[in-house]
Amino acid sequence: MLSREETNKVLTKFTKYVVSQSRANLTRKNKNVKGKLYDSIKGESTTSKNSIGLYFEMEDYGAYQDSGVKGKSSGNSLSTFKQGGFRFGTGTGKKGGLTEGINQWVKDRRFQFKDNESGRFLSYEQTAFIITRSIYQKGIEATRFFSKPFEVGFERLPEELVEAYALDVEKLLKETTFKK
Repeated sequence: MLSREETNKVLTKFTKYVVSQSRANLTRKNKNVKGKLYDSIKGESTTSKNSIGLYFEMEDYGAYQDSGVKGKSSGNSLSTFKQGGFRFGTGTGKKGGLTEGINQWVKDRRFQFKDNESGRFLSYEQTAFIITRSIYQKGIEATRFFSKPFEVGFERLPEELVEAYALDVEKLLKETTFKK
């Protein structure tokens, strides 16, 4: 039976690369802030007799940050990358999901805008409302924090995978061939 040891090493290396680079991209973008999305990024590779599998997971909103989201009024996302096809105002997303997430983000960071007239700080809810409305109208810029490392790693993968699979076959032949 064919050992997939070398093949598994290459796939494991690929998943580790994608996860580590995705996390590094998040910390660069957010000035070393590690959070729920950072912690949720995981990758796994599996090899069996008849299949090879690669699995990646992260918080659902990671896909929106990676691909960007078109705003309701602007009609396009804040960047030129439009692979995801996500758009605010379609009615397909979780009702109140953006509001809930921004409310939590504002409270966690104790972030508040100031009222220009009175000089007083707005409440967390008021601050979150202003941010949420702006994001909903203008969209979310694509960060490609995950897709870029995946593409870079995948470009190298076929070459390494063929070499690793060849080593596995060679090992099998050595183990099963009788020497005289």
